[in-house]
Amino acid sequence: MKKLWFLAVASIILLLAACGGNDASSDDADNGDADQSTKITVGASSVPHSEILEEAKPLLEEEGITLEIEQYEDYVLPNDDLEGERIDANFFQHQPFLDQTVKDAGYEIESIGGIHVEPMGVYSKGIKNIEDIPDGTEVVLSNSVSDQGRILSLFEANGLITLDENVDKVAATIDDIVENPKDLSFHPDVAPEVTPDIYNAEEDSLVVINTNFAIGAGLNPLEDALFIEGDESDYVNVIAVRSEDKDNEALNKLVEVLQSQEMQDFMLENYEGAVIPTPTDAK
Repeated sequence: MKKLWFLAVASIILLLAACGGNDASSDDADNGDADQSTKITVGASSVPHSEILEEAKPLLEEEGITLEIEQYEDYVLPNDDLEGERIDANFFQHQPFLDQTVKDAGYEIESIGGIHVEPMGVYSKGIKNIEDIPDGTEVVLSNSVSDQGRILSLFEANGLITLDENVDKVAATIDDIVENPKDLSFHPDVAPEVTPDIYNAEEDSLVVINTNFAIGAGLNPLEDALFIEGDESDYVNVIAVRSEDKDNEALNKLVEVLQSQEMQDFMLENYEGAVIPTPTDAK
């Protein structure tokens, strides 16, 4: 009887130990998840987005967040990889581009905060003044549909064309031009990343270049552009995440850091107006 009692007690002790062991494993797993949650991977264009993120790394480390940066040189893969869960967030696109991507691809991704504006500029090797633009000049712009309305609005603001007043300017296309006194020839059929190469090769053309690619090509948008957007642009570059992660603490802390005064000062001083911080909660 004593032997049976001893065996029963031993079994209970082993059972409790096993249960205790399972709890510890669970705690370890939970701790592992906690550690993993403090590491975030963000896809970004090399200039200026990756540079801005590099500057933010120490500030994030103070918050217990380790930032890894994946650089991209195109406008397609960052959203593909975000949707495919290969990165946790991306930082390369403005809100209209994100909206168009979601509409076209059906991705469940969204902005959790606006960071800065990169004013769009129009460049030319041979033409030095708007007044000197010859009739029939070729205008080269990217094949990004979401940028067409922005670009055409810029041309309209500088008195070169008139758009149909009944059309939403953000969604305007070349077909919405109702007046074109210089008979400008618009060609929206090149990838954004090759526009600096076309600028260097086509001396008598007007080439519209996204600021990140202009800076990457050694251009100073404020000095080299023939004309450029003002700081009132609505095309805010955003941090995009999967919709399921919109409340993720680490990703929202990233936005908070990027919108901080320290980061605003860095952008203003480092890019001299070519990158304009927008410390808002724009989404």
